[in-house]
Amino acid sequence: MYVPPSFQESDPTILHDFMERHSFATLLSSQNGEPTASHLPLLLDRDVGPHGRLIGHMARANSHWKSVEGQCSLAIFHGPHAYVSPGWIKARDVVPTWNYLAVHAYGTVKLIQERDRLQAILQRTVAVYESNREQPWSMNAPDPEFIEKLLAAIVGFEMVIDRIEGKWKLNQNHPPERRNEIIRGLRETSRHDELRIAELMTSSMVES
Repeated sequence: MYVPPSFQESDPTILHDFMERHSFATLLSSQNGEPTASHLPLLLDRDVGPHGRLIGHMARANSHWKSVEGQCSLAIFHGPHAYVSPGWIKARDVVPTWNYLAVHAYGTVKLIQERDRLQAILQRTVAVYESNREQPWSMNAPDPEFIEKLLAAIVGFEMVIDRIEGKWKLNQNHPPERRNEIIRGLRETSRHDELRIAELMTSSMVES
C-alpha cells in the first residue's frame, strides 16, 4: 500500500483496535495465477506472533481455500471514507481527493479442518458478534445434527501477521485552516462516513 509518511499509522494498539472495529475484511491471495478475494469476518488474537494472528472461516464450496494455504496473503480492513470537494476550500488550484482509513495485514495462511477447532472458531465468532444483543443467539439453539452439517460445510484458517500497514489519510499534509474548511464541508453532508471522517480529522488536529 502506498503510504506517504504524513498518512502513516504504526501504533499497534490503534491498528488492532481498528481491525476489531472493522473486522469484516477482504482476504486476497493468488489462485491459478489470478488474484482471488473473499470477504470474511476475521477475529484477531493480538498477542500471537509479531503483529497478531487472524482467524476465520469460509465456505467449503468457495474454492479459495484450496489454493490459499502456504501463500503470503493480504487481509484488508476497510474503515470510513469520504469524498473531499474543492468547493469547500477557499484557496485556488486545489483538486478533489478522498479521505479514508485502511489497514493491510500480511501473513501466511494455515488451514484448520479439525472438527473441534472449527466449532471453536464458530463459537467465538458468534460470541463476538452477538455480544451487544440483550439476548444473544447461541450455537446451542439449533439441533446438533444441523451444527454437524454446518461444520462439514466450512474450512477454517489462521494467519499469523508478519507485516502490518496503516493509512490514515486525513489531509494531514494541508494547513490547519484548510483542514477546518474540509471538516465543515464534511459535516454539512450529514452522512455517517463523512461525519466520522470529520471527527477523526478533528481528533488528529488536536493530537498534533
